[in-house]
Amino acid sequence: MKPQAEEKKETVYPLRVKRLVENAIVPKKANEYAAGYDLYSSNAEDITIEPQGKALIPTGCSFSIPHGNYGRIAPRSGLAWKKHLDVGAGVIDSDYRGEVRVVIFNLSQNEYVVTPGERIAQMIIEKVVPTEIEEVDDLEVTERGAGGFGSTGVKLNEINNDINKENQIIS
Repeated sequence: MKPQAEEKKETVYPLRVKRLVENAIVPKKANEYAAGYDLYSSNAEDITIEPQGKALIPTGCSFSIPHGNYGRIAPRSGLAWKKHLDVGAGVIDSDYRGEVRVVIFNLSQNEYVVTPGERIAQMIIEKVVPTEIEEVDDLEVTERGAGGFGSTGVKLNEINNDINKENQIIS
């Protein structure tokens, strides 16, 4: 019988959280496999988001995100699918110490009420790849080229024709 391979332990970095108001709820993961920490609203009263509207929802928390990482605010899948809610402007830099607030867009035709203590979004901690800008005269050529907006799912010559047409319109 072969010995079982030892499970490689990953380093766990602390995500420090400061509650800024009494009713703030410290974020938590739904389970050990969840990628994101659920963020909760800390509003004292209901906040109504009108159809096609937006609101800035407080979490009542500030964070110390480990250096070399950032927090990405992402929608909760259930709210996105069932209630047509999305989030925006969701990058929390590791040196930011203010309250994290969540921009929520109501894409539905119905108003949505955010209640105090409601799970409103999730924060996923992601690694930042160190880079620096290098200005060049030319970039390496790739098969894709300048094709974007769904271009990888269509034939390359169709893309080039579309791009050429767009460039003629712009000129």
